Amino acid sequence: MSPSRQGRGLRRLVVTLVVLAVVLVAVDRIAAVVAQNQLASMAQKEAAKYQVRSADTSVKIGGFGFLPQLIKQDFSKVTLTMGKPAFAKVPGEKLTVDMKNVHVPRSLLFGQSGTVTVGTTDMQVRLSPRELGRLAVKTTPELAGLSMVAEGGKLHAKLASNGINIDVPVEPQIQNGKISLTLGQLSSSIPSAIANGLKNQLANGIQLPQLPYNAQLTQVSIQDNAVVLSATVKDLTFTR
Repeated sequence: MSPSRQGRGLRRLVVTLVVLAVVLVAVDRIAAVVAQNQLASMAQKEAAKYQVRSADTSVKIGGFGFLPQLIKQDFSKVTLTMGKPAFAKVPGEKLTVDMKNVHVPRSLLFGQSGTVTVGTTDMQVRLSPRELGRLAVKTTPELAGLSMVAEGGKLHAKLASNGINIDVPVEPQIQNGKISLTLGQLSSSIPSAIANGLKNQLANGIQLPQLPYNAQLTQVSIQDNAVVLSATVKDLTFTR
């Protein structure tokens, strides 16, 4: 075979391989989108059982290559995101669920029934301080007029009581499934009766709506002037 024919044959082989690679990547992405949409729909349906609604729900499958993971029916990481979720009508800013070691039956890709099982699940919920203040008043009506804001990475409780304006930093923490607030240093001008009453009322804890998937609270923090709730879910499953 002449060198020119050999060259043309090599070029054809290279072109064929490139085309095949592009096709495989396209198939991989299309299949991933289908699976992600299926999982988002299942997750949204399951969340509705806990009176959770959202403006949008999306799923992103991580790991290297979708098809190789699909063959094994196991995905190393799946991230669920809900924008503007509402928990029993309490508005949130964002909900993120990080799932690892996720088993997804191939049958789900073809519209058939199946059950998704998750090894470990970590959840984060972002709430505005204002909504946390409203929940505090709902839990303890004696706190009527209380508001909360985040300033400089710290949570502040503000309250006007008997002509006295109170603005005090508070430290949130999880106790018995509620958010308990510990008062910071109050001004010495605040009468002790008012200070002790506020301290005791906030320490009672704020009752939160039930989180989706029976998530259990583990931590609360202030990030970017938002209240961030961290939680874990045991034995999470989605069924179609």
